[in-house]
Amino acid sequence: MSSSLPTTLEAAPYLDVANPSFSMRSKEVLDAREKSWFARTPYGIAVLRYDEVNALIRDQRLRQGSYAWPAHNKATGSFADWWIRMLLSREGADHSRLRRLANPAFAPKLVRKLTPVFQEMANEIIDGFSKKGTCEFVADFSEPYATQVICVLLGLPRSEWRGLAQLAVDMGLALGVTFKQDEEKINAATDKLFGYAAMAVEALKKNGLGDDFLSLLVKANAEDKAALSDQELYDMIVLAIFGGIDTTRNQIALAMDMFVQHPDQWKLLGDDPELARAAVEEVMRVRPTVTWVTREALEDFNYQGLDIKKGTTVHLFSQAAGTDPSVFENPGFDITAKRQAHFGFGAGAHHCIGHFIARGDMTEALALLAQRIKNPRFNGEVQWLPDSGNTGPIAMPMAFDPEV
Repeated sequence: MSSSLPTTLEAAPYLDVANPSFSMRSKEVLDAREKSWFARTPYGIAVLRYDEVNALIRDQRLRQGSYAWPAHNKATGSFADWWIRMLLSREGADHSRLRRLANPAFAPKLVRKLTPVFQEMANEIIDGFSKKGTCEFVADFSEPYATQVICVLLGLPRSEWRGLAQLAVDMGLALGVTFKQDEEKINAATDKLFGYAAMAVEALKKNGLGDDFLSLLVKANAEDKAALSDQELYDMIVLAIFGGIDTTRNQIALAMDMFVQHPDQWKLLGDDPELARAAVEEVMRVRPTVTWVTREALEDFNYQGLDIKKGTTVHLFSQAAGTDPSVFENPGFDITAKRQAHFGFGAGAHHCIGHFIARGDMTEALALLAQRIKNPRFNGEVQWLPDSGNTGPIAMPMAFDPEV
């Protein structure tokens, strides 16, 4: 790596992240990381290396940055209103209060209780295509699986999954560069999702509360509406639905993409399902669906010689950091290697609250897929979301050895 690092914006490499064809895995990103720990972008600064991402993601002088996304797009309506109110966009005491109340609903013991349910669901979905020798992986596995996990968490019938999945897709358009032109569709999906949230809460109150995910949120709201208001309860449920479907669907499909390219690793996993937990972490290190996390400077400060002005957007490139050769001696894909922590779930105050659930359901899915789907390969053209922001395949036709 170059020792004469730039400490002024003008001297830093430039990455045009606003270009729809920009790729987080491109040579220009690797070259920029080689030259400097940061780059200029149309949206502020991009941080490219592991150590700097690791420090700045926890830096108290930065706040969660994507709260400003709707305003940046001049978007209005129910999605923009929800986005500003929800946990991810809150800071300080407000953010801590909401996390504290929501934490029990996302605890590891809930995941342990759900493990047999995840396994049963995954097996049932694989049964639908395993003997055919072909599937469209997103439509036939990663989307129904991710969405049915959410149905189980909310106590909704699993048969509702298609409607929920479509709403998550429509809402997800808000995270892309076409937000403003898709505004009507996005807001309509948001309104429907709030309808689902209300329906789930009403059904639960009628049938009696348990110690499941949704019951724990409803209990917190019932015990003290000043601590968790009705609006905050519904906002939290919508976040769980939207965040849970979109990211898990993409991440499982990105895992399959990595394993198709590394068949030896797939065989290792099939032979030893205990590697599934490590496989989830390794996939998220090299091929995360969330390729960057955003922060905003709360004050003027200097970091490693670079002056960062108050209000500057700072993108922390988790994708580039996860393969930084100065930290990962052999950065290639290896599910048996011991690694430093990745940033696929963020870190610090805004570490993904649903990470235990996501890790749990993906671990069971990959373990069972590797045992049952042998010799997977692409069977036609894979269609992709843009390779930046939140990424993943839209369609992934596959062939494999039919199960006998």
